[in-house]
Amino acid sequence: MIVWLASYPKSGNTLVRSMLASYFFSKSGEYNQYLIRNIKQFPSAELFEDLGIDIKNENEVLKNYIKAQESFNLKKSVQFLKTHSYLFNIQNKYPFTNLNNSLGVIYIVRDPRNVVTSYSKFASLSTEKISEVMINQLSSGGNLDAARGAPERTIVYTGTWSSNFQSWKSFKVQERYLLIKYEELVKDPEKNFVRILKFIHKLNKTNFIINQNKLNNVLKTTTFDYMKNLEKENGFIESKKNDNDGKTIPFFNLGPKNDWKKLLDSKIKVKIEKAFKKEMQELKYL
Repeated sequence: MIVWLASYPKSGNTLVRSMLASYFFSKSGEYNQYLIRNIKQFPSAELFEDLGIDIKNENEVLKNYIKAQESFNLKKSVQFLKTHSYLFNIQNKYPFTNLNNSLGVIYIVRDPRNVVTSYSKFASLSTEKISEVMINQLSSGGNLDAARGAPERTIVYTGTWSSNFQSWKSFKVQERYLLIKYEELVKDPEKNFVRILKFIHKLNKTNFIINQNKLNNVLKTTTFDYMKNLEKENGFIESKKNDNDGKTIPFFNLGPKNDWKKLLDSKIKVKIEKAFKKEMQELKYL
């Protein structure tokens, strides 16, 4: 059964995946970037290709979302899947997932005023353009000319920042929802990672027994500075190149130092706060 690691882009999903992968897919709990390959992205064009589905026909792809998830669940164990999709039901007939395939969701959220600056850097676009994306754009990707494995090959229905956040709350009705704020995870990683582990064990109906040595190593090796230094030395498998100059864009840029109060133009700040006032108040960002 699938435990979704869901978020809007540039909201801390990689940090959560890195921590979980280090804890569950290593003997010591020590992070290395290749461990996160154990947590696949959904959707991915390659997955549908491997199932014999024509990825040029988006209706066929959408129709087979559930079939693709069933292929993960053949393993009869908890499967973590990363997604930036919102929990949609396109055309009232193509659901993103269902309760037969999903145990629950860990939803990672970040102050949208910091998302816009981080996303802008990663996408090599202005904060003005990214703010428009966050407020109005419902999907991204779909470049089938990109190399196999490149994330931009896959159409991802992110929804807007607000609809992405709101949609996954439907899992709260079944008590299968855990909200993790990026800011709180960075401030107190032990407390919040233990919350994540307890939630997973609860979903899976297993006794929660923590491996303290592994936990200590996870916390020590998944700090932003530690992973940023590793990227400087060895690169990072999810970094991308700038379309303008071909240079690699650092994935780990500013992290917790990405402070909208210092970096964000006041007009963009007001625009974001106006568009997402309801959600930001609920999350106590306002």
